[in-house]
Amino acid sequence: MNEAPAQQKSAAAPSLDNPDLYFNRDLSILEFNRRVLALADDPHVPLLERLRYLTIVSNNLDEFFEVRMAGLLQRRKFGAGPSGPDMLGPNIEIEAVSEMAHEIISAQYHCLNQRLIPALAQEGIRLLRRREWQAAQKRWISNYFQSEVLPLLTPLSLDPAHPFPKVQNKGLNFAIALEGQDAYGRHSPIAIVQAPRILSRIIQIPTHLAGPHDFVFLSSIIHEHVQTLFPGLTIQGFYQFRVTRNSELFVDEEEVDNLLDAIADELPMRPFGEAVRLEVASNCPREVIDYLLKHFELGEDNLYSLPGPVNLSRLAAIIDMVPRHDLLFPPFVAGLPSVCMRPENIFAQLREAPILLHHPYQSFNPVLDFLRQAANDPQVIGIKQTLYRTTPDSPIIDALIEAAMAGKQVTAVVELKARFDEANNIRMAERLEEVGIQVVYGVVNHKVHAKMILVLRREEDGVRLYGHLGTGNYHPRNARIYTDLSLLTTHADITADMNDLFMHITGMGKAPQLRCLLQSPFTMFSGICDAIEAETRLGVKGRIIARVNALVEPDLIRALYRASQAGVEIDLVVRGACALRPGIPGVSECIRVRSIVGRFLEHSRVYYFGNDGHPKLWMSSADWMGRNLFRRLEVAVPILDPDLRARILKETLQLYLEDDCNAWVMRADGTYDFLRNPPDATCKSAQDHLLEHYDRSSQHV
Repeated sequence: MNEAPAQQKSAAAPSLDNPDLYFNRDLSILEFNRRVLALADDPHVPLLERLRYLTIVSNNLDEFFEVRMAGLLQRRKFGAGPSGPDMLGPNIEIEAVSEMAHEIISAQYHCLNQRLIPALAQEGIRLLRRREWQAAQKRWISNYFQSEVLPLLTPLSLDPAHPFPKVQNKGLNFAIALEGQDAYGRHSPIAIVQAPRILSRIIQIPTHLAGPHDFVFLSSIIHEHVQTLFPGLTIQGFYQFRVTRNSELFVDEEEVDNLLDAIADELPMRPFGEAVRLEVASNCPREVIDYLLKHFELGEDNLYSLPGPVNLSRLAAIIDMVPRHDLLFPPFVAGLPSVCMRPENIFAQLREAPILLHHPYQSFNPVLDFLRQAANDPQVIGIKQTLYRTTPDSPIIDALIEAAMAGKQVTAVVELKARFDEANNIRMAERLEEVGIQVVYGVVNHKVHAKMILVLRREEDGVRLYGHLGTGNYHPRNARIYTDLSLLTTHADITADMNDLFMHITGMGKAPQLRCLLQSPFTMFSGICDAIEAETRLGVKGRIIARVNALVEPDLIRALYRASQAGVEIDLVVRGACALRPGIPGVSECIRVRSIVGRFLEHSRVYYFGNDGHPKLWMSSADWMGRNLFRRLEVAVPILDPDLRARILKETLQLYLEDDCNAWVMRADGTYDFLRNPPDATCKSAQDHLLEHYDRSSQHV
């Protein structure tokens, strides 16, 4: 009965290895940033939030160049061939990525100059150019320069005794064109001035000298007083520039004795990796540009000429300095399940039923309370936890330290290789070790990305295990701006699997035979593929809905293509990179892909399979990427409680498929159509719905 669709497609179906069936991962990452930038350009979004989205794009692009573009340039340098299913070689990919990145950055500055700066000025928030400074403001700025800026500057004219300085990654620098001879009769046509990182890039002028919220750039202050740095010489030009460098750390984990020491030794070199991008102010003349490109060994496709400040991410400081709540998203108070409001012990509550939390709509505090109660409960004998991203001063860390000082056995699996959090994690590991906590650094060549807490509690019938599994990091701040799921449970099979996983991570024995959890790199990929294959066999009766941050693993995409060819209805909510092309005749006609970009960063991963009326649903820390499925330790937990499964299905999948306010629908060519309707009574926003729901119903479990 269900074989007809497969028979119909078999004759003329294209090979699923055809590169045309896959969109390039790096281009897809950039397409995501187009969607974020659209929010900065959207007049329906509060003004300061629009500025925030603009700076988020800058931060995202910085990381893209530090990691993704750096990798592409290295592949080109060493003559590598195509590496992805799209089969684009490094040369073609770099050209395409450069073209798209230039388009996005051009649109970004157009948004700043033509939309945001005028709109901010109308609200009394002004970014004053030098020509706009009044006499009293000039005097204050001059005093500020003399007292706060000048003592920290080191002008360097370039000659054999003064070589080009080491320019740090993403630092603000100025190339100064000079004319004239110095006190020793020498002539140096160019000098370099580096802005110390300790100095704020945005300075607010006192309100008694200006409007309520007037700001100047540090670059403008230095420009105004640059003559002070070169007495007797003529300043011919003043040009901002910024260099982005390769920020990957190179540590051979199998060749080092102590991973923490090796990473700590490598971190000081990160700011001085190979240059991958040069940003210059648009007024910079060609001869200076050529000089900089030659020095940094970059080509024309690595050059970005900018009509404004060279680091827009620093504009985020304005948001915190302007107390205009009317220009921000309305505040909200995260809800609490009624069970978490009771004064009794959380362990007694978990013995009655599991607790599911949907962040940020529901508070992260119950997770903190879970740890704090474990630290103080005399019946708790041990705590085990994975830590990927948090902060050394996090209440999570405080609770673990408190538990250790109370005599409990505490084990922390700290992932030292969490990119750009390595220094934080080193400090955190050292702080934990100081109080006797057993700290391990994960698995060689495999990042531990799973989010797990396991509490061991001695009770009347023996030691009972209590667990927390999440889709997001143990980072209280991120829990207020990322959408994630938390499951607190004492389910015997789930917690036994968690204990086996912790034993595996620390003891490094053979992979455990888990009862119900899926684990990368051993069973998650095969478990997902088996679930897809089961739906494929059901044909038109099959149903798949998945929500991930990225979908780029080619074998998994092929499995989804085969399911579509069999008639399975597939909906994918993919926030960022997606290599799958939907809507291709004979291949992916039954697949729809959408991305939701709104107030909160969509971060939870959920996999749903209809299973012929007996649905299966997992929540997970893993995206559908090769690194998550094969090179990380990840966990997917099945939601066994029917009520919780129905709730997750509705809140994380069905609502998002109905969203027509923040939804972007992917075309087969990798571009997206914005579905947003004007915000009115008929507009459906999944995020707004959940905010309203948990605001008026904090009793929902």
